Order: sequence, then structure tokens, then C-alpha cells
Amino acid sequence: MSRPPAGVLAVLVGVVLIAANLRVAVTSLGAVLDQARADLGMSSVVASTVATLPVLCFGVVAVATPRVVRRLGAAAGLGLGVGVLLVGLVVRVAGGEGALLVGTVLACAGIATANVLVPVVVKEEFPHRVGEVTGAYSAVMSVGAAVGAAATVPVGAIAGGWRGGLAAWSVPAAVALLLWLPQTRRSGRAGGTATSVRAVLRSPVAWAVTLLFATQSLLAFVVMAWLPAIYHDAGFSPGQAGVLLSVSVLAGVPVYFAVPVLASRLRAQGCLGAVLTAFEVLGLTGLLTAPATAPWLWAVLIGVGGGVFPLTLALFGLRTRTPADTAALSALAQGGGYLLAAGGPLLVGVLRDVTGSWSVPILVLIGVCALQVVLSFAAGRRGWAPSA
Repeated sequence: MSRPPAGVLAVLVGVVLIAANLRVAVTSLGAVLDQARADLGMSSVVASTVATLPVLCFGVVAVATPRVVRRLGAAAGLGLGVGVLLVGLVVRVAGGEGALLVGTVLACAGIATANVLVPVVVKEEFPHRVGEVTGAYSAVMSVGAAVGAAATVPVGAIAGGWRGGLAAWSVPAAVALLLWLPQTRRSGRAGGTATSVRAVLRSPVAWAVTLLFATQSLLAFVVMAWLPAIYHDAGFSPGQAGVLLSVSVLAGVPVYFAVPVLASRLRAQGCLGAVLTAFEVLGLTGLLTAPATAPWLWAVLIGVGGGVFPLTLALFGLRTRTPADTAALSALAQGGGYLLAAGGPLLVGVLRDVTGSWSVPILVLIGVCALQVVLSFAAGRRGWAPSA
């Protein structure tokens, strides 16, 4: 039984509002981590652990999420994920470094659950508009990341410090949860049957999508972690370097909307992934050869190249027949992809320290881009995961 137009609009609004919260918890913490570390007397080990927790949680929790779908259904599971995110946002500002660690784990576990289930809800509710809805929520997710990074410190200055800056993000999470709760009453179990992650492990298409998700995640995490440092070493002030990172993130917003729409209208998506990766290569090459010559251009090119992320999100729905298959592929790709990418920022930092320059790390990233082109064609060709 199909929903009335008002019900469809309510689902769409709910998905978009939830998406707006799926990166804020991470980027807001990064913006005030130095303040929190000084206030709480955190050691460098604890601070590094806090910074590493998001990607590890994204990977580990994603693999277990199909069980949530089988027990609760996608919509109720998504509500549970947002609820856990909200609890984590409150807990992490309620005490010392222990509370910060526990709250961060809870928030990221909630995000990981939602990361997997939003594509499933889109497949269930908008089977003929996967590209358009994926574009809308991925673009809003990108905007949320940028706002979290830029606004947390100013909000904290008004609200009493880093705790107030972080606590403020519990408000939009609470709003998203309240608006989504009515949707949990109609919670089909991912198309009526369950598809296990083990089933999609036998699919070459699923592996191609997973490895593509891993390469784009690695590139994205490295950019978020090290792009300001690259610009700083090129002679820019910390403030200027931070602005250039924001430029890179914001440049990707229209791309994040357009790419899934275009992907849904193509018979195969390999060329689209290759073109986006070419933009990333151009930006990285600029950083390698002349970082101070056209810094804004390199930042924009890298931001456009990040459009492979919403492409992979769209592939979760485009490469599966049913919401159950979408749940399994989304869990495998995000679980495996995030875990494979987790060491990327550390590797780049080590290479920078060992070689004394950014040349070798950037060349390694360009090599990852070459692999990403190959994977784009493998994941973008017509086929299903699982195939039977």
C-alpha cells in the first residue's frame, strides 16, 4: 500500500533532517578537540583515540546493522540510530574524558546505524527516485559537516565554552528524532526477507562497491585530516588553511546533489566515477607542484572529486533489487570500506614525517585515485549484488 503525498513528503523531510545530523557530531568535535583536551587534561593518547573513534565505529557498527533491520525494520532501526546519536551528544558533554569517550562512541554508533539504513529507507520509499533523494540527503549531509566545523566554536563562545558548542548539536538531533518517530510505526522489514552480509560476500559487484567506498573514504579522511597542514606548510596561516578546507567541503555540495541524479539516469556509472576522480587528481597534482599558486582552485577540484562518495551511496540502491539487498550491501560496503580506510590518515602522517615533505604522501594518494578509476568501472557496470 503506497503512502499518500503528505506521507511521502514527511518521509523525505525526515530523511533530509536526519542526514543533516550525520556528520555534525564528528566535525563539531574536531573543531573544539584542542579546547576539550586542555580543559580535561587529556593525554595525547586519549585525544588521538577520540579522533580515531568515528571511523572505527562507522566500520564496526555498520556490519551489525542488518540484524537491526531484521528485528525492527529499516524505519524503526533508523529511529533507534538517531536516538542513540542524541544520547551520545548529551553524554559526551556531561563529565570528564570518560564521558567524552563514551558519548563519542554512542554518537558514532548511532551515526553508523543511520549511515546504513538511510539508503535502505530510500530504496523502500522512493524506489524510482533513488538518485534524486540520495542527492538531496548527501548534499545536506555535506552542508551539515561544514556547518558543524564552522559554527561550533562561535556557538561555544556564546554558550559557555566547548561543552556548550557541542551540546548545541543535540537540538537538531532531537528535532529530527521527533519528526521521524511517526514513521517508525510503519516499519517493514526490508522488503519482507533478510539478506545477510555473508550472501553479498559472494558477489563481485558487492566487492567492487565495497572497495570503491574504501578508496573514496580514505581520500576523504586524508583530506579532512591533512589538507590544512599541507596548506600551512605551503605558507598559509592556520586560519587561511582552515578556510581552504571549508572551501573544499562546500565546493562538493552541488556535486553531491547532482551526481546521484546523473548516476540514476546512466546505464553504467564507471565513466562518471572516472571523471570525478580526474578532478581529484588535478587538485592533488596542484598541491604537489604549486600549492600556493592557485590554492582555491586546488581546494575546489578536490571537493568536486569527493563526489565519488554520493556516487557510492547511489550504487547501494542502483546495484540491488530489494531493500533487503540494499541493507546488506550498504552494511558490507560501509563496514568494510571504513575499516579499510581507517589507517589512511595515519599512513599519510607517517610518510610525511619519514620523508620530510608532502610529495610522497600526495603521490600515494594519486596512486589511490588510479585504483579508484578501475574500481569505478567495476562497480559501475550493470549487475546486481547479490546476483541471485
